[in-house]
Amino acid sequence: MSLCIIGAGTAGLCCARHGIEHGFQVTVFELSDQIGGTWVYNQETGVKNGIDVHSSMYENLRTNLPKEVMGFPDFEIPKNDVSYVRSDEICDFLNQYAEHFGLKQYIRFNSYVIRVLHKNKKWQVLVKDLLTNQIEFKYFDKLMVANGHYHTPNYIRIPNMDRFQGDFLHSHDYRTSGVFKDKTVLVIGAGPSGMDLSNIISRSATRVTLSHHLKDIGQTKFYENVHQKPDVKELDEKGAFFVDGSYEEFDTIFFCTGYKFAFPFLTVDSGIYVEENYVQDLYKQCINIRNPTMALIGLPFYVCAAQMMDIQARFILSYYNGSNQLPSREEMLKETQTAMSKLWADGYRKRHAHMLGPKQIDYFTDLAETAGVKNIKPVMTKLHNESSKCFNDNLLHFREDNFTIVDDETFVKLN
Repeated sequence: MSLCIIGAGTAGLCCARHGIEHGFQVTVFELSDQIGGTWVYNQETGVKNGIDVHSSMYENLRTNLPKEVMGFPDFEIPKNDVSYVRSDEICDFLNQYAEHFGLKQYIRFNSYVIRVLHKNKKWQVLVKDLLTNQIEFKYFDKLMVANGHYHTPNYIRIPNMDRFQGDFLHSHDYRTSGVFKDKTVLVIGAGPSGMDLSNIISRSATRVTLSHHLKDIGQTKFYENVHQKPDVKELDEKGAFFVDGSYEEFDTIFFCTGYKFAFPFLTVDSGIYVEENYVQDLYKQCINIRNPTMALIGLPFYVCAAQMMDIQARFILSYYNGSNQLPSREEMLKETQTAMSKLWADGYRKRHAHMLGPKQIDYFTDLAETAGVKNIKPVMTKLHNESSKCFNDNLLHFREDNFTIVDDETFVKLN
């Protein structure tokens, strides 16, 4: 049974590892010339050789989660004295993982997947070798899409954007804070990257204004030249009017507004479509209900990502190798629609469909019990929740915290 995996980042690597273990003939197509996906730093931005630069990594990035929750269930990041590590250390770890499980021989680097088409009960993958420019068709029984979701910027629309005469930048194309030297900057969005980057760029910028509508970060402390504002009402040539009636002038508007889920290689008849960042229709947020031999890895966010990707891979492969049988299409659709209806009733919007946060343990348990696979250790979600709280409560110094895991249920904060 042949298995195609798109992407050799965190998700693709654990899919490959478990796919090989389950006896599949595995081929991994990777756009770049190295493994690591999101964690690979690339100085370039924009478009290169006609293809959008995939990387969103900026210089000197340190993780905003402790490394203790960032390893795989049975392959942890090596212990050291620091919990919040540099991005290149995560890359090194992923290379160690690939080396340990002998994965590199299955990866075809510099391979650009142009199109995926369901044809004659197989997946036809049209792929271009970026070194030779040769294009070929390959056929696979199963397909796992692991192309990440930090590559297609989400720009929100602000009234009169076309009037603003300053610069626009999205965090996807941010690399170093020097670009903001002596500038007044309006940061749009107060997710983890917006909050973190506001402090980072404030070391170079004259003034940073963080615009958002969140209610729970009002007490968060920022550096002295960062202040908070509500949502932008509209722009003019020189600045922004806010919904509270105030006005400020800016040199640059910096969008930290997240990313769109994008699968440009999937045809319209793939069974997958995206509406307001809600990817449909998926069984348990990963298996394509209309074409179940395709799965999408790593969509849920605010999670222990590597842990989640690992249990998703094991869950999916338990069906692909015949150990488990999927419910009927009608049953999968009904279950999914029931779960989503509960979310909408609780006030969530479509863009929150894949957001888990504290609910991630319920998701892991559901996967484990449904497929009969080993669950994620409870300590992972407990530490993830604690570190998320520390991020909000102590933004300036949370990376000074260090943790150690005692057992499957318990962690200790060392300082």
